[in-house]
Amino acid sequence: MSEQTQRSGSRNRFEFEDQGETAYLEFELDSGGWMTLWHTEVPEGLRGRGVAAMLAKTALEYARDHQLKVDVVCPSVANYLSKNPEYQTLVGR
Repeated sequence: MSEQTQRSGSRNRFEFEDQGETAYLEFELDSGGWMTLWHTEVPEGLRGRGVAAMLAKTALEYARDHQLKVDVVCPSVANYLSKNPEYQTLVGR
């Protein structure tokens, strides 16, 4: 599996494509410096390969690189954060 994710600016989501299928993590940015991570969707054919974790990592690194605070709504991203505490400082209080 290629670990290539990309940001789709027109759709406000991070995407991973493989075997003709697209997994994505939807997000929203606001003018106050917040990034809300709403929802992760991984097609059945891509499940069990760490794609959701890869999307979560990509989104969190994007937030870090752009000095954004993160609001986590997505359970998949929350699960990733519980296993990767180095990103906890990004979560807004």
